[in-house]
Amino acid sequence: MSASRVTLVLGGGRSGKSRYAESLAQAICREPAGRVYLATAEPCDEEMRRRIADHRRVRGARFVTVEEPLRLGAALRRIPPGTRVLLLDCVTVWLGNLLFHLTREAERAAEVAALLEVLEDPPCELVLVSNETGLGIVPADPQTRAFRDLAGRLNQDLAARADRVVLVVAGIPVRVKGRLPRLQREERP
Repeated sequence: MSASRVTLVLGGGRSGKSRYAESLAQAICREPAGRVYLATAEPCDEEMRRRIADHRRVRGARFVTVEEPLRLGAALRRIPPGTRVLLLDCVTVWLGNLLFHLTREAERAAEVAALLEVLEDPPCELVLVSNETGLGIVPADPQTRAFRDLAGRLNQDLAARADRVVLVVAGIPVRVKGRLPRLQREERP
């Protein structure tokens, strides 16, 4: 496995991007104690609570899980010792959290800047998962269009800093930037 410090994995909803990112993280580090899963989702309603519980169940003991919905830059700076790879899932969920919890644009911009700063000198291999929101129809309302635009600009900033960018389409990884590694997918429960 080549040493790519930052990998950005993009895809639409249910495209297989998280599954691919998990396989990549497992290929980078074979020992579960050396893999951290930084989860950003918040249990804001019953459906999201079920999703989070399902993700935890499927992930099982294959990763050390850290949950952080807002302060990703700070979380990346305090990862557990011995971490060889960190999978951050999901950047767009985190962006939604910022918009919901931080009312001032300057606060949100500071959190984005903190994340981007860590990418300049990452503490370990990073695998970032984000939704590609710009391939669908134009959203009907201004708030959703603004979110799509923010996510698109953030994905561009992440891709510019990443060594490797992979777009996952229907479960198939497509190389966008850097070398696409060959993975033997581990079975999920």
